[in-house]
Amino acid sequence: EPAAEKRHFVLGNHCIWTLTKPQFLATVGASAAHYSFDRNGWHFVILDACYRADGVSYGARNNDWTDTDIPAAQQEWLAADLRAGKTPTIVFVHQRLDVTGVYGVKTAPKVREIMQKSARIALVLQGHSHKYVRNVIEGIPYVTLAAMIEGSGPENNAYAVLDLHANGAYELRRFRNSSSNTARMITAPISAC
Repeated sequence: EPAAEKRHFVLGNHCIWTLTKPQFLATVGASAAHYSFDRNGWHFVILDACYRADGVSYGARNNDWTDTDIPAAQQEWLAADLRAGKTPTIVFVHQRLDVTGVYGVKTAPKVREIMQKSARIALVLQGHSHKYVRNVIEGIPYVTLAAMIEGSGPENNAYAVLDLHANGAYELRRFRNSSSNTARMITAPISAC
């Protein structure tokens, strides 16, 4: 498998503040901003919430980080994608799907409904508000990861490692500012799939 296929990018508001989406995607060698793929018995969905509520795509200083949306066409694509399979699914999105307000995607309730109907979602990983938060809505865990870099030095960064198991369980290990400098785990089997 080519090395480029092992890297996946989730667009966030900072990624395309000075670039357009096509410029960013070309720079990282990606062909789309939202897509899905399968690997080792798991399904992965990358969503693009870098749209304004009026449907205009973010890019080159045309957006406000509080105005974020997933357009109807992408929602329809998501519903069809989730109907097409049965394996446990992990969804990645930069902006938050578990809240309303400045950090939340305007159409988050519609997107959550699509995911809930599929009964396939093991985990949603998101960011945007820079602090670790875990919410469970209708049985789906929404984990907001802490910002990777908040300044120089290890004391100002955070990261997590996600281990996936063949039985549908996963472990999310958080480090540095993501966990008060200790590793923590979330383990959950997927029984609905």
